[in-house]
Amino acid sequence: MTVQISNFIFIAVFIVAFVLLYINLSKRLSYLKIAQKEDRSGNVGERLKNVLFIVFGQSKLLRDPSAGFVHLLIFWGFLIFLLAVIEAIIQGFYTNFNFEFLGEINTLITFIQDIFIVLVVISVLTALNRRYVIKIPRLQGDKDEKLDAAIVLTLILLVALSMLGQNGAAIAGNNFAETEYSFRPVSNYFASIIFSNADQGNDIYPVFWWIHIIVIFGFMNYLPFSKHFHVYTSVPNVYFGKTGMTKNALKTLDLEDEDAEQFGAADIEHLSWKQLLDGYSCTECGRCSANCPATLTGKPLSPKRIIERIRKRTEEKAPYLVSREQIPEEINSRQLVKGHITDAELWACTTCMACVYECPITIEHVDAIIDMRRNLTLMEASFPPELNPVFKNLETNFTPWSFNQQDRANWAEGLNIKTLSEDQNCEILFWVGCAGSFDTRYQNVSKAFSKIMQKAGVDFRILGTEEKCNGDTARRLGNEYLAQMLITENVETLNKYKVEKIVTACPHCYNSLKIDYKSFGGNYKVYHHTEYLEKLIDDGRLKIKGKVKNKSITYHDSCYLGRYNNIYDAPRSHLKRIKGLELREMPRNKDRGFCCGAGGGRMFMEETIGERINVVRSQEAINTGADSIAAACPFCITMLTDGVKSLGNEDSTKIEDISEIILEYIN
Repeated sequence: MTVQISNFIFIAVFIVAFVLLYINLSKRLSYLKIAQKEDRSGNVGERLKNVLFIVFGQSKLLRDPSAGFVHLLIFWGFLIFLLAVIEAIIQGFYTNFNFEFLGEINTLITFIQDIFIVLVVISVLTALNRRYVIKIPRLQGDKDEKLDAAIVLTLILLVALSMLGQNGAAIAGNNFAETEYSFRPVSNYFASIIFSNADQGNDIYPVFWWIHIIVIFGFMNYLPFSKHFHVYTSVPNVYFGKTGMTKNALKTLDLEDEDAEQFGAADIEHLSWKQLLDGYSCTECGRCSANCPATLTGKPLSPKRIIERIRKRTEEKAPYLVSREQIPEEINSRQLVKGHITDAELWACTTCMACVYECPITIEHVDAIIDMRRNLTLMEASFPPELNPVFKNLETNFTPWSFNQQDRANWAEGLNIKTLSEDQNCEILFWVGCAGSFDTRYQNVSKAFSKIMQKAGVDFRILGTEEKCNGDTARRLGNEYLAQMLITENVETLNKYKVEKIVTACPHCYNSLKIDYKSFGGNYKVYHHTEYLEKLIDDGRLKIKGKVKNKSITYHDSCYLGRYNNIYDAPRSHLKRIKGLELREMPRNKDRGFCCGAGGGRMFMEETIGERINVVRSQEAINTGADSIAAACPFCITMLTDGVKSLGNEDSTKIEDISEIILEYIN
């Protein structure tokens, strides 16, 4: 074994590069220690599956096929280049090392690497074109973002080109012949057009080798300071993402903790370590904001900016918290909320989950927003004035509106519907919800669904005046105290009657009862009414016999039914069963559906900035040319009705709930 001076130089460079990398990585990851603890250790199998599909399969990125395929090629190019990088690093210690001993396996490896050099170069050039020539809107950031992206893409390009040059020079230096177990057609062609003789290849090879090594070492040390820090954090961020049935559930606050000094998040130390990791993992790709209804209608909220500012605040304040040094007043006084993120941004969120659904590395934007809302509501009593009556009504009337609780079951008069207090022996409980009980329009849905169940012979009950608001509105508005009061009282009532099965026509009630209530001792089998209707039809208890002629309909997906609970097919299956009824899908449908604007408590707040979300969605529905719009949510029905009316189409476009449609066509 011959050791050359270049080996000693490399060893010094190697040590410096990895020591710097360790210092930079450990420094930034140490900032997670200042955050709140959170257990993300369970469901290992599902977590590994998420890493496999989301990270290595690039499943979320491929939702945008053009950009996704470009990223997939770059990502897999780097994975495939990894063996070449390892080979080059080992050559730094021992010049003559190579992977020839792998035999024909090395032949396959070298061929794939050579092909991916071309694919990565094309992909990087495509990415540069999209960002700086075509100028895709979601990729346009401030000067620092643009410079960072340019540096990273250039470094990736240099990694691929220096590898090509290194391979080509090696082939030329071997008298333009490849070794026994190497097959590099691209590099071979490159060598034939660049080098004229073997000596030239041997002279140039060390230059390309050093360029390759320096670029690799420089790149890996630049990443901790770049938005591409996600190269290191994306795998753990995806692995530690929410899993299981409760992946869309909000964190439950311990309001009885006498030592608690803070509820919700005012600053980074009040967020969880995962939320700070989200900040470091953000790629600033803009997919979240490009699909956010608030952003798209001109509101101040950008989910991307929320996460960016969490990272910025972490870099600004965390070093002092970790070192326990005195925090300068100008930094200490400028908290995350109000200092970096405005109230208006937080209150603009509809909690539709489009941002979370589209994020390629499972950043949890909505949880962070709700935690900051909790601080505003619980700690500062700082919330939009129109929420004052909402909170007051929820506390005194157990509904967001100023209706008397004693009138909750008035809608059922004359329908021969019993309450659980009258007879608790039943097949299922119909959870009516506040809208189904008090809203004149949605009372018709409660009646329609009840009549369907009666026709199907379902022995159901309601709670009547014992039912209270499910707590969703209060919880999403940050009023965890009020939400927990409503939830615990409802759980006590349900458990008192030993309720096991519940059906509801409200996706917000559905999500709360099915997901949120588990943390409070409420474990029930919960159906949305579209699911239950499908079950009744599949069981042969209902039959759709009607037929229509020359009628078309479009269906609007509720966010809390769709993205929260993955229910897309059940509502559509009913419409498809009606002979002659044409279903016309809107461009944004199913998991890409556009919010109606009512979620997250926005139902009770005015839109004063930009376009109205419900009007935008209503126009999209009208543009299908359908005769009517179907929905399966009281909030969506209200918002679409108002939107259609504001567009002057109330006489030509009918808004219907799925149950109202089905009632017309059953035997």
